[in-house]
Amino acid sequence: MRQVWRHCHAATMAGGTYSVIDNAAIVTRADRIEWIGPDSELPAVDAAHVHDLGGTWVTPGLVDCHTHLIFGGDRSREFEQRLQGVDYATIAAQGGGIASTVRATRAATEDELFASAHRRALQLLRDGVTTLEVKSGYGLDLEHERKMLRVARHLGQTLPLTVRATCLAAHALPPEFAGRPDAYIDEVALTMLPALAAEGLVDAVDAFCEHLAFTPAQVERVFQAAARLNLPVKLHAEQLSTLHGASLAARYGALSADHLEYLTESDVLAMAKAGTVAVLLPGAFYALRETQLPPVDLLRHHGVPIAISTDLNPGTSPVLSLRLMLSMACTLFRMTPEEALAGVTVNGARALGLSATHGTLEVGKVADFVAWDIKHPAELAYWLGGDVAKRVVRHGAMVDVAAL
Repeated sequence: MRQVWRHCHAATMAGGTYSVIDNAAIVTRADRIEWIGPDSELPAVDAAHVHDLGGTWVTPGLVDCHTHLIFGGDRSREFEQRLQGVDYATIAAQGGGIASTVRATRAATEDELFASAHRRALQLLRDGVTTLEVKSGYGLDLEHERKMLRVARHLGQTLPLTVRATCLAAHALPPEFAGRPDAYIDEVALTMLPALAAEGLVDAVDAFCEHLAFTPAQVERVFQAAARLNLPVKLHAEQLSTLHGASLAARYGALSADHLEYLTESDVLAMAKAGTVAVLLPGAFYALRETQLPPVDLLRHHGVPIAISTDLNPGTSPVLSLRLMLSMACTLFRMTPEEALAGVTVNGARALGLSATHGTLEVGKVADFVAWDIKHPAELAYWLGGDVAKRVVRHGAMVDVAAL
């Protein structure tokens, strides 16, 4: 079924820039864009519906390419501790941090995890997100990692969202493996990943490469297991220190390396050569009151694509608005509004391996877009909070966001 969407301006984001089409029209057929261009050049089509978008600005549906959306409990008390001067590493050593969320997630039923994750996913959808990555990593054993990944699949089946599931079993050392990190990495690489992949629950594999998590050598064993399973990899890298995890990720052709505050130029060069996307996470930078900025100028200089994401998680980035991250990327990381919007569209899609189908408004791509009641795309980074009036279209169908 064809539909025509008229009376709008389109920021197509092709090539990573606004790539504006003024007075635009879009023709969709089923779930794909069949034609896009100036309304004056609109071909004659037999359309079931013609939609008047009321002079709005249309962008691709937003892509949140790094979230920990599924978890039990919360860590608001740790938020208070950090404000009182206790650092992240100390909280972790006291049994807080990821370990506390692991306990709560293991204790929660699958239905309970789904219900809480569903509420958070709705917040993102109402903010213009149509594609979402969800990581596991709070189960840390086969039973509970499976439980989290099953919830991720269920979210994609029940909400008008494209959900990519990433196995982050190498997130932290579970208590039953205390003092035995290599044994746990064996469990991840030889037991958990093969089993979860065989069940069709994994789209990509991630790990946390940091002094309070896993070494580059241990992460490499996880990546080797992913390669045997033909799964793409991603990496939490260079968030708190320089371990050159980003270079390791690049050697394995990683879709992305994420956080990157302590990234070096040699790491940037490796990422550029591999085509690995830099995913910057201003919510975590803000919540942890970091002072070490990611090297945005180096990433620009060497042509590394920059994505932006919420890093939605209970401990270090309890963020429910991807649009707010656009503003933070501009104010904290000195990015332009155009760069920030590219970070949650074309580059966000690339960080998920979806650049062939998502992230820009182009013929043949999935018809996911948002019609925003704004005067210019820069407003998406300009407004802090609130709800910008919008219409969300996913797979060529209008989403009744208010009814969800």
